Amino acid sequence: MELVVRKNELLRELQLFQGIVERKNTIPILANVLIETGVDEVRMLATDLEVALRSRCHASVAKSGSLTLPAKKLYEIIKALPETDVRIEEDKNGVKVAADRFDSRMQTLPREDFPTLPDASGKTRATLPRSALKEMVAKTQFAITGEDTRYFLNGAKFVLRPDSLALVATDGHRLALVEVSHTVGITEEIGVILPKKTLLELGKLLAEGDGDVLFESGENHLFFDVGGRVLISRMIDGQFPAYERVIPKNNDKEIDFERERVTNAVKRVALLSNERSRAVKFEISKGKVDVTSSSSEFGEAREEIAVDYEGAPLAISFNAQYVLDFLSVVETDSVQLSLKDEVSQAVMRPLGAQGYSYTYVIMPMRI
Repeated sequence: MELVVRKNELLRELQLFQGIVERKNTIPILANVLIETGVDEVRMLATDLEVALRSRCHASVAKSGSLTLPAKKLYEIIKALPETDVRIEEDKNGVKVAADRFDSRMQTLPREDFPTLPDASGKTRATLPRSALKEMVAKTQFAITGEDTRYFLNGAKFVLRPDSLALVATDGHRLALVEVSHTVGITEEIGVILPKKTLLELGKLLAEGDGDVLFESGENHLFFDVGGRVLISRMIDGQFPAYERVIPKNNDKEIDFERERVTNAVKRVALLSNERSRAVKFEISKGKVDVTSSSSEFGEAREEIAVDYEGAPLAISFNAQYVLDFLSVVETDSVQLSLKDEVSQAVMRPLGAQGYSYTYVIMPMRI
């Protein structure tokens, strides 16, 4: 193999592989990126066997071929080079990576050792709106647990219907659900569980560019084509909780907050909360909400927020971080907290027009 590629174009693609490749793995080849030549392009692939990414960029190919190189070390070398052309050339002693006056020789692993990944079958195809999908990922991925032994909770449920799509995540203490009305080009409902890492990498791909995302579902894998880059994900096989039942329907007490005001109050009060529970209490009464915290180690804090509320007084406690996670991804100026009583699930929602419906269910804490 022998090719020349622009440094900035190669660097942009290699950067996207860094989250895919695991630093610690028991299979050495998984630390490498597969590099293959095409017609006036170089194609790249990296995987950890759960998530994979195919990418490409323009290149001048003098000699076709394929090889593997350490993904992280190659990225570091390319990043350190000046803005110029990069030459990648294979010979019997390894792989030469050179640019300007810089010259290096990197060790390679056999191309044959690299795992074979499936191609999209084309059975189930849907066209997803990029901006909506970007919002869905950002507003749900933080609610996925990373430690639950119930492995199906280590992902988010992705539901596609002919006229809508939904993404929902839960860790058993809170649930985040985003629903978007959109015709996606399918006739039957599809429900799959996406691993947490898939959502993380999908979010990175959606961060730049525009144009719809092509989604395909295979037998055991899912494919997201984002501007020519294809994210391949293994499906999580399991029964996701019936999330519709978790969302309360009869919360009759509603309080509207200015988002920035309640965010700052919770942040300040949480500084003196118990470090283990991170609990803050919302003491709700006529015309105001007192956000309070206390800990035997640090002391106590209180901040009053004026609200339009005429109902019966009640007090409910939440994990401060769970509240802040929601508030940090909402763009609207106002948010609503709806409750039934001190021990039932509460619901938080953004107020105002957006192109999606966002529901955040949060369990109260007993302190």
